[in-house]
Amino acid sequence: MITDDDAADRAFLIDRLDADPDSIEVLRPGEWSRVYAVHRGNEELVVRFSRYRDDFEKDRLAAGWSGPDLPVPEVLEIGEAPGGAYAITRRVRGEYLDVLDERRMRAVLPSLFRALDAARRIDLSSTRGFGGWDARAGGQHRTWREALLTIGATVPAGRNEGWRERLEESPTGSGAFDEALDRLRALVDVCPEERHVIHDDLLNRNVLVEGARIIAVLDWGSSNYGDFLWDIALLVYGSAWFPAWSGIDFAAEAARHFAQIGLSVPRYEERLRCYAIRIGLSGIAYNAFKGRSDDIAWHAARTLEFARAR
Repeated sequence: MITDDDAADRAFLIDRLDADPDSIEVLRPGEWSRVYAVHRGNEELVVRFSRYRDDFEKDRLAAGWSGPDLPVPEVLEIGEAPGGAYAITRRVRGEYLDVLDERRMRAVLPSLFRALDAARRIDLSSTRGFGGWDARAGGQHRTWREALLTIGATVPAGRNEGWRERLEESPTGSGAFDEALDRLRALVDVCPEERHVIHDDLLNRNVLVEGARIIAVLDWGSSNYGDFLWDIALLVYGSAWFPAWSGIDFAAEAARHFAQIGLSVPRYEERLRCYAIRIGLSGIAYNAFKGRSDDIAWHAARTLEFARAR
């Protein structure tokens, strides 16, 4: 069924961007954007639409970090579209990381860890702040620990208002959230005040692979400035979504990688646990905002696994 947004997007692609009408393909609906593949002349392009132009500006800045180990598609164009903004990149064809089985995922892990190493080494000396950032003002928070603890307020700022009330009204209620938040507060002092680029959305069809190699890291709209271990914690937490990966211990695999490259990571397990709790709290809050009762319950149970671990 073609929605009103879809019809408006298609009209825009044809009339304003001169896209071939027969080439328009819905790639995937995002949580914050709508994504299409199109042909314009001889070019294969991806066009995204969103209310949040800042997400596209972050993609444009992230493209400047692109390199052999961290390939990020160039943003060709950003502009105004009905209801928000559009962004155009060249299409990269590959498999989504999310669809790999255990054997393929294990084969890709070295490339994925190299991509995260490259992100860790990005020079942020011209930027400031922690947590969610934008291309103009930098990070939203003065410290990393402050960024972590703002989960009790609004997540992210300006997008999910009303989530707390909806959580309290949900079948799950706020008990698990409050218990896990207390545990986060108890753990947060182990987290270093270090600034690295965090992608924060690797498991939402935002990584493309070819064979055993990462060929594109997409959609930097959720990116943060903070402790690089966050993205490892996301793999640890999010692996429960992927039964095919049940045999992979992502924390242990990452620890082996860090040992191999000679990187010391103090209080590794505690930091991972802290970030897994924080990731889970964000999942609870976001799904409360969306009114997704089953997903609230899933994230509440998953978050308590880490909050109650000893």
